[in-house]
Amino acid sequence: MRDKILVVDDVEINRVLLTEILKDEFQILEAEDGGQALEILEKQNDQISVVLLDLIMPNMDGFAVLEGMKSRGWMGKIPVLVISGESSAKIEGRCFEYGVSDFIRKPFDNSLVRKRVMNTVNLYLYKNHLEDTVAKQTETLKKQNERLKRQAERLKASNERIIDILGTVVECRNLESGEHIMRVKEFTRILALKMMENYPEYGLTPEKVEIITSASSLHDVGKIAIPDGILLKPGRLTAEEFEIMKTHTTKGSELLTNIKGIWDEDYAQVCYEICRHHHEKYDGRGYPDGLKGDEIPVAAQIVSIADVYDALVSSRVYKGAFTVDVAFQMINDGECGVFSPKLLDSFARVREEFESLVERNRAAQEA
Repeated sequence: MRDKILVVDDVEINRVLLTEILKDEFQILEAEDGGQALEILEKQNDQISVVLLDLIMPNMDGFAVLEGMKSRGWMGKIPVLVISGESSAKIEGRCFEYGVSDFIRKPFDNSLVRKRVMNTVNLYLYKNHLEDTVAKQTETLKKQNERLKRQAERLKASNERIIDILGTVVECRNLESGEHIMRVKEFTRILALKMMENYPEYGLTPEKVEIITSASSLHDVGKIAIPDGILLKPGRLTAEEFEIMKTHTTKGSELLTNIKGIWDEDYAQVCYEICRHHHEKYDGRGYPDGLKGDEIPVAAQIVSIADVYDALVSSRVYKGAFTVDVAFQMINDGECGVFSPKLLDSFARVREEFESLVERNRAAQEA
């Protein structure tokens, strides 16, 4: 059972303060430098819920600890929260490249530290529980081939439930994501059905449309790995912050790759495509992979325009809502990136349906 926290800091008063903050929920282990930290981890890594790590220490600094944890395969199993007086974007970026969960600057706020530690621990508990569930359900499927029909029905329900759970995780992290997710699903269904009707070359079917619609809930699932200071920032992001925010596409697709064994290949593939590629652009200027044209999976193309449209017509902390006319024109004029001509044609054909949905959502919010 993971019920211990390892505090790594060469300053005794910092270790005492962190112990006082967290001792009611966890058993606290202390290390004065990186060497001691790795010795403790060698013996008790399966019991440690999180590592609170200082960067500047004698003998072996925090980066050496991160390197040691990475080489031993612990970074994916034990979350690390860096607590340091170092505040440059370069230092933070280097930490996140190692896979740390969050970065807290000194002097720290006691309540903030406690909340971030608990959030991180709960997220990893959920991840580990999900992985256990994957293993158990996969084994069950292998042993019960004679019950394929019933299992298929249960698997479909499980697919949708997993998507709902992961969508809820994002909603808990990002205060505006819950409603955004539901609206994107509705826009996605409308647009996907029109693409199915007008462009049969994409091979869309009613069943595929339903999978795309359901999977659209996970387009931003990678945001669970984005630090609160960036995800919940009440204003525009800096260039460095935006680069970190962009990693939600790769972090999310990595998460889905790790758990895809619990659902069938159709759901897994579509969820992955949407999560990783919904910010790609038709001219190749999107991210993370710079895909161009129909290299971009059609599911991701559809969700991309649904996501952009909802962002335009909705209020955000850094902008007000555009009118539906302005939003429609911005997308068609390429102000939000270049979209497929076929997608824009279908978008134009469902314009009234989109705008009716916007009106209904706004009326519901005002009621």
